[in-house]
Amino acid sequence: MQKQKTFIKRSLNVLCYQRLNQRIISIIPLPPFSAVGGGSEGVGCRAQARVLWNGTLHRGECGFIRWLGALTASMAGDSEIRLNGQAENGNTVRQPFLIGVSGGTASGKSSVCEKIMELLGQNKIDHHQRQVATLSQDSFYRELTPEQKAKALKGQFNFDHPDAFDNELILKTLRDIIQGKTVHIPVYDFVTHSRKDEFVTLYPADVVLFEGILMFYMQEIRDLFQMKLFVDTDPDTRLSRRVLRDISERGRELEQVLSQYITFVKPAFEEFCLPTKKYADVIIPRGADNLVAINLIVQHIQDILNGGFSKRQNGYVNGHGTPRQRRTSESSRPH
Repeated sequence: MQKQKTFIKRSLNVLCYQRLNQRIISIIPLPPFSAVGGGSEGVGCRAQARVLWNGTLHRGECGFIRWLGALTASMAGDSEIRLNGQAENGNTVRQPFLIGVSGGTASGKSSVCEKIMELLGQNKIDHHQRQVATLSQDSFYRELTPEQKAKALKGQFNFDHPDAFDNELILKTLRDIIQGKTVHIPVYDFVTHSRKDEFVTLYPADVVLFEGILMFYMQEIRDLFQMKLFVDTDPDTRLSRRVLRDISERGRELEQVLSQYITFVKPAFEEFCLPTKKYADVIIPRGADNLVAINLIVQHIQDILNGGFSKRQNGYVNGHGTPRQRRTSESSRPH
């Protein structure tokens, strides 16, 4: 296995620029292996390749893509470590596969996650039994003071700044998810700019997609993701989407939306979000419309759910075929 890793590592270093019939723009390897949590190369190592997708693939190209998907899945399997803690049911669990999804405002992050869930058939499964779960950074906005809330109602508060998020709660939630715990996600009201007196229950899952504009900004949070996706969408498209969304869903006036975009959103994207693009393992232009990239990610997740290279079995823990017990008495809907 060590020789195989060394061979793959050298191969990735050689594969600095690969063009396939002018359809895949490039495959640019990042540092080929990185130890998660400071472990040795044999623990927590994975291949990293930034993939820029454009257009469709011919049959020969698909073989190369399957190889790349298998490679990343294999390295992800090698990165699995058995946790020292125990799940709520007392069973030792394997670490869930965490996928971070970042990108500018209205770039299509949620749509990408929804498309992945749809293609996996997970959107039709009861929340208690889902193997793939999603959550959004938007749920973790901080509680505002009366003064901050007054500014927010006038469109004068910067919701795109890292300090606008409760990063401590995000970190705690991710760590609880890794430990196999059921977590409660706050519900944020964008009309009143406050948290509601309810929550959404997120049950243990094998794969968790976490999307948000600044998911990769804080290193302590960023390092918890085994795969990082960046949704890259044209700025004009993002602005038009945000205008329509804020007017129809959040009751804002056009003038207020545009003023907030120019004053806060655009500068914050350039200062805080765009620089984190370099941490992405996969960059997805055009968001949910890019089915080539999304299908590769879906295949990767299917490999994890079905065992594949990661040796993970559907909903199983301990490696001995003991099913993960899911709670049936709790509701996954807001309380």
